[in-house]
Order: sequence, then C-alpha cells, then structure tokens
Amino acid sequence: MDKKTILVVDDEVQLVEMIKMRLEAHNFNILTAFDGQEALEVARREKPDLIVLDIMLPKIDGYKVCRMLKFDEKYKGIPIIMFTARAQESDKKLGEEVGADAYVVKPFEPELLLKKINELILK
Repeated sequence: MDKKTILVVDDEVQLVEMIKMRLEAHNFNILTAFDGQEALEVARREKPDLIVLDIMLPKIDGYKVCRMLKFDEKYKGIPIIMFTARAQESDKKLGEEVGADAYVVKPFEPELLLKKINELILK
C-alpha cells in the first residue's frame, strides 16, 4: 500500500514538528507549511491525501485556505481537518460552511487526531 501524504499547516513550528514525528511513526508521508499562502502553494503543487489546517495563520487564514481548495474542482476531494484553539460553535459552523471535513480543537488528544485522519483518509 502506498504511503498516504498529509499536509500539516500551523504557524507553531514545535507543534508541527511534534505532529509530523507522530504521523511519520504511523507510516504517513508529511508535508508542512507555516502560513496560509504556503499551505495553498504546497497543496496545489503536491495534492496531498489530507490536510490538517490551523485557522489562525499568517498571510491567509485557514478558513480562506479551506474555501479556496474546496471550491476548486482539482482539490475539492482532499479531506481537510480544521485544527484550532477556536472552540466556539460559530467557529465550527464556519468551518463546515467553508467545506471542512472535521474539526479538532487544541489542546488535542493525539489519538483523536490520528483517529480522524484514519477515518477520512481510508474512506
């Protein structure tokens, strides 16, 4: 079975590295981006199997990144997990409106994130 590729996007470098190490241990190939602009560029160039996307990002926020990918025929099939400290119902609703497939709130349980990834990537 081919290794699945996940794009992890967050402006917290240490968090990205921790998630990257954990997911690589579960046999995923990991791409990273640290702002919304970079996330769009990497997603369009590499077409990952799934994206873990923070909302509060420099340059372009996660909602806009999600919307731009989900409303583009080429990329709309990529599952996106919104990954954020914003836990209000209105934030989750906005995530749904822009096309997010799941919503994981920080601080997070690593096993929960892995479970969501597996649910979406193995569909």
